[in-house]
Amino acid sequence: MASKGDLTKARLASSMLELIQTSGYSGTGLNAVIDHAHAPKGSVYFHFPDGKEGLGIAAVDLAAQQFQTLIAQSAATAGGAAEAARAAIEALATLVGDSDFRLGCPVSVVTLEMGAESERLREACAAAFESWITPTAALLEADGIDAARARSLATVIVSMIEGSVIVSRATRSTAPLLSAADLVAELIAQQKTGEAAR
Repeated sequence: MASKGDLTKARLASSMLELIQTSGYSGTGLNAVIDHAHAPKGSVYFHFPDGKEGLGIAAVDLAAQQFQTLIAQSAATAGGAAEAARAAIEALATLVGDSDFRLGCPVSVVTLEMGAESERLREACAAAFESWITPTAALLEADGIDAARARSLATVIVSMIEGSVIVSRATRSTAPLLSAADLVAELIAQQKTGEAAR
């Protein structure tokens, strides 16, 4: 069972994650995180001695875990890589739409805002993207796609999802994400057909 301190630390990271999505990394102050998390004053520096940067890294790590879970759930309920990818992207489209287009991918937000300013945050973002590419590539390999092609296709899929989330938010429409879901499924089917023909 988690301790009170662990629960507070998790709550702070969760609040930072939510606020990054709505206000950006630069627009999120530590006082706002404390208020949002209903945490005691001073708790940020107790749990995150390196302050906002450390809290930002924890938020990025949490976002990575959440999308990894979505990939795993989609894979467990789908009939193959194409169906799993479609299910994951459609779930993201629902999340973005239900938030009135306020929520997106905090990892891309932090990358764009802080990638050139903080090496630690850049590395955390790179690790997050890798944590999505690797299981996606594994799903593609399990579907019979060659390892090198699976890795390239997984990188394209994650990149396409990231771009589609941004365009969906900008246009206040889930159409870009739903189009990406269709195209990703087609790409996977084409690669499988190509592998079978070799």
